[in-house]
Amino acid sequence: QVQLVESGGGLVQAGGSLRLSCAASGSIFSINAMGWYRQAPGKQRTLVAVIISGSGTSYADSVKGRFTISRDNAKNTVYLQMNSLKSEDTAVYYCYANLQLRLGVRELNHWGQGTQVTVSS
Repeated sequence: QVQLVESGGGLVQAGGSLRLSCAASGSIFSINAMGWYRQAPGKQRTLVAVIISGSGTSYADSVKGRFTISRDNAKNTVYLQMNSLKSEDTAVYYCYANLQLRLGVRELNHWGQGTQVTVSS
């Protein structure tokens, strides 16, 4: 059984920084991708950043230059460094992972329960 556990959310003033962490636990054969989505009240869940094994990183236009995604493969953990935060970054941030749990089976998507990020003006 795989779980994604997020941490690092909270309240921060505009212009400040937060660092989110997401650790994948359980038996994992390989990590194909890990990333972050976010969802503000009344809005769709959208991709923030993703790191794809063997390919690199991708960011939403709204966070380019401000957010940085990274991964520690040994710890099965993905990080999101968020700098120069704006009020429009306020949302619940969800960790995402596409994982192969065992040899010979298809990769599956997994989601964390979300962590609240609130940016005050």
